[in-house]
Amino acid sequence: MDAETPDNAETRDGKPAEDAAPGKPTPMIEQFLAIKAAHPDALLFYRMGDFYEMFFDDAVKASAALDITLTKRGKHGGDDIPMCGVPVHSAEGYLSRLIRRGFRVAICEQVESPEEAKKRGGSKTLVKRDVVRVVTPGTITEESLLESRRHNYLAALAEVRGALGLAWVDVSTGDFHTQPLEAAALGAVLARLEPGEILLSEKLAGEETLRPLWSEWTAALTPMPGSRFNSENAKKRLEDAFDVAVLDGFGDLSRAEAAAAGALIDYLDLTQKGEMPRLKPPGRVADGAVMEIDAATRRNLELTRALQGGREGSLLACIDRTVTGAGARLLGDRLAMPLTAPADISARLDMVDYLVSETALRDGLRATLREMPDIERALSRLTLGRGGPRDLAAVRDGLVAGGALQAALATAPQIPEGLAACRDGFGAHGEILKTLASALRDELPLLARDGGLVAAGYSDGLDEHRKLRDEGRKVIAGMEADYRKTTGINGLKIKHNNVLGYFVEVTDAHGETLRGDDSFIHRQTMAKAVRFTTVALSELEDKIARAAGKALALELEIFEILRQEVLARADVISEAAEAAARADIAAGLAALAVERRYARPKLTDGTEFLIDGGRHPVVEAALQRDNADGFVPNGCDLGPEKRLWLITGPNMAGKSTFLRQNALIAILAQTGSFVPAEAATIGVIDRLFSRVGASDDLARGRSTFMVEMVETAAILNQATGRSLV
Repeated sequence: MDAETPDNAETRDGKPAEDAAPGKPTPMIEQFLAIKAAHPDALLFYRMGDFYEMFFDDAVKASAALDITLTKRGKHGGDDIPMCGVPVHSAEGYLSRLIRRGFRVAICEQVESPEEAKKRGGSKTLVKRDVVRVVTPGTITEESLLESRRHNYLAALAEVRGALGLAWVDVSTGDFHTQPLEAAALGAVLARLEPGEILLSEKLAGEETLRPLWSEWTAALTPMPGSRFNSENAKKRLEDAFDVAVLDGFGDLSRAEAAAAGALIDYLDLTQKGEMPRLKPPGRVADGAVMEIDAATRRNLELTRALQGGREGSLLACIDRTVTGAGARLLGDRLAMPLTAPADISARLDMVDYLVSETALRDGLRATLREMPDIERALSRLTLGRGGPRDLAAVRDGLVAGGALQAALATAPQIPEGLAACRDGFGAHGEILKTLASALRDELPLLARDGGLVAAGYSDGLDEHRKLRDEGRKVIAGMEADYRKTTGINGLKIKHNNVLGYFVEVTDAHGETLRGDDSFIHRQTMAKAVRFTTVALSELEDKIARAAGKALALELEIFEILRQEVLARADVISEAAEAAARADIAAGLAALAVERRYARPKLTDGTEFLIDGGRHPVVEAALQRDNADGFVPNGCDLGPEKRLWLITGPNMAGKSTFLRQNALIAILAQTGSFVPAEAATIGVIDRLFSRVGASDDLARGRSTFMVEMVETAAILNQATGRSLV
């Protein structure tokens, strides 16, 4: 039985301490059913000792999804109760598999101690349990369940008086955004974000015109009552969440955007059971601020995923030279949302340009960034109360690396504004760094409750308890030697387990010898061993247990103090993490430009599109990897007098490669990257369309011809004078 489980609780072997009347469910099953009734749409992980158990239909579904044994436990309504379970210590792996299969999981823990239960209702009272968190595809924060190099977005779509608003958040980093949009652009935006979960009203989920789109996102949809999207309630939720009197500071949010953002806050409160993650103020993506790329174009160009579904072979995989998770996530966002403001694009290009020429600085920055832990995700876990000692260490080590980056940029001559902003963004963290450096050990446990996280010398009281605990164990070893000498039994051992505590163990052949010694008290007879205790051993055990308990309690108290000190500086620590991500992208793109001979593009307010010596970045990289002949450069001029090109040639002549190549060059340029060309002058593009190859969409009842006609109609209806088709 687990240490947290009271003597009267029902154990995993199915032997209840309290028998139920015939036909009546046991108190434990009654408790399970009551909690399950409050979470009908989730699998209930019901904590029993060292296992999370599932019963009834939950057990049937989970056993099939996880390929684990389905057993039974007692009866309910005359039928056997199906049961299966997973060990608590390895629950994350099972959670990951369930989330990927589209399940939601409610984590149910004990919320009072066995002693509190006994005081409340006597020796047979069941310990209270309740759901402490609902794990959904869009709300996971565990490092083992997330991809370090891409965001996991939770999105919400709201409609107010015919206008749509979208909001999305990455719970693991706090990134929060909103955007107004037309229904026709919804598919493109969702393809850009690739959210793990989409919240929407039941009305929108049943909207006939959106049904073809929802068929592509079925596994991610979470329909909710329309009341969750009330714009007035949402406004109040946002004001409370960010402690502001009005929302004006977040931009001119439409009512639909506010409703979507408020629904996200509400959903996080529901699933995290009041433990809200640290969220950054919502950043608004204004209409026209980014290049619009529809879902079909994004898929055909393989921007972040190859056509077969993986990252390998995509444009992102080809250009990604970042060395941090935060940098990789930000690069993915930038590639998915190329800018349309020439000044903003130029500011990014200035950073890359500077680091192309400053080789020593670039290499030094990248070497330091490789030592940068993922501060953003560590902060999120600490905020939600799921962080451990290693998350504190991640903050410590990340700030140390940030200080080194700041020092390197401080001595660099005439750095551009973007790099200067990175330098200033690292801030000053001397006091918290000093505290964390002196408080934490070099080798840290995964969980604070495991103990051993506080360095010796940090707390005099803790050192005293540890000394008493450790010296007690030395005394145990000495006592064992004395007992061997006095009894003449060389095989006598003093052992420990969670049930008996410390005990003397001898083989059954020597059992009678100790039974005849009044100083040894019989405890347990095993198949081949006999166990005893003594008064002296019991007293020493009690002394060690008190010292160990006090030491652990003090370590937990110190951990909580350190956590609160870090969270008090969460905003400035987050700024340092963001600065590191921006520096990582600039240094990575500079390394790419040097390695692949990319050139700086010129962005204008006109309608030029002049590429000299252009190359397809992904094809060129593949040729280099295979040691094949180099890519043959080619040019493209779609200026005001040459706005239409007709490209012909036989199969495998390179037509598709040429089309994709120029689209990718445009995207890279407006992302803020150098491009694979000798030179490039590009008038900023507002929308990009690409239709390459033929395919049908049988799942939606569309032939190849119909798909082509639908996509052509989208181009004709949405393209402007600044669009590249």
